[in-house]
Amino acid sequence: MSNPVLVEVTRGPRVESRHRGAIAVVEADGSRVAAIGDVDEAVFPRSAVKAIQALPLVESGAAEAYGFGAAELALACASHAGEPRHVETASAMLAAAGRTAADLECGTHMPTSSVAERALIRAGHPAGPLHNNCSGKHAGFICTACHLGLDPRGYVLPDHPVQRDVTAALADLTATPLGAENRGVDGCSIPTYAIPLDRLARAFARMATGEGLAPLRAAAAKRLLAACMAEPFMVAGTGRFCSDVMPLFPGRLFVKTGAEGVYCAAVPELGLGVAIKADDGGTRAAETAMAATIAALFPEAESVGGRFDRWLRRPILNRRGAETGVLRAGEGLVEALRAVQIGSAG
Repeated sequence: MSNPVLVEVTRGPRVESRHRGAIAVVEADGSRVAAIGDVDEAVFPRSAVKAIQALPLVESGAAEAYGFGAAELALACASHAGEPRHVETASAMLAAAGRTAADLECGTHMPTSSVAERALIRAGHPAGPLHNNCSGKHAGFICTACHLGLDPRGYVLPDHPVQRDVTAALADLTATPLGAENRGVDGCSIPTYAIPLDRLARAFARMATGEGLAPLRAAAAKRLLAACMAEPFMVAGTGRFCSDVMPLFPGRLFVKTGAEGVYCAAVPELGLGVAIKADDGGTRAAETAMAATIAALFPEAESVGGRFDRWLRRPILNRRGAETGVLRAGEGLVEALRAVQIGSAG
């Protein structure tokens, strides 16, 4: 059976396109608050789990040893846009460990920020690995290795000690065996593992609550989420969903994009984790579905105004700026999620 429609795209009065997918809202003990679509299906979370992958950076003592604050920790969890502050912070993280951009093994691409991209082109500067959206995460891996007295070379490989620690943390939080049978290679060259959607949601509920985690891990999880909520710009960048939405619910919501239509979130005050997968890999669909889920979990979202509404119901404009349709949550999605949430609370 196919997954339900989560998001619709209209042109005029008619629906032109539909995005199907699944949403899991789960408590730390694995209880499902909401399950829309096939939440047992294993998906590659990709960058959505960077906060979990950053746990060894804090647990090892590396973050403390190098004096990292909220900005550096948020960047270690980020898919950043390559804006100047992102690049400068990643460079400073490496410098703290006596390393440079030459040690990064994430590859190079132009900044995803069009403003930053144009600035590089005008200046005649080529993009480098610091502009890679994953450079903060990779800087964290290198710093962890250096603090532990390890050679960071090859830190992207599954058998490197740092990557083994990262995989162990992900396996622990998701309660899922991770090995060659469910492993792929991510865009930044580190291992990525296919994990059932509801277990990803549970992992973020555990990050939010610390339930079932060793004290050191629970404290590290709390610190990383707090850093991201305190420095949302570092998590993504100007005009990006993660950076725009978290400040609307200060200290109450962590949200992180993945790739291919995956999004994850943690809601500390409710003890919930959320994981979303758009079947077609559409980021626009996953963002809108996440906005709908947030609207269901936070009834006051309706009073936030345009800064949130623009993600829940986005106008589609043509080349002349005229509205031709909207990108919106599927009919009844918010209400269905809210009804399940209210029912579980009772």
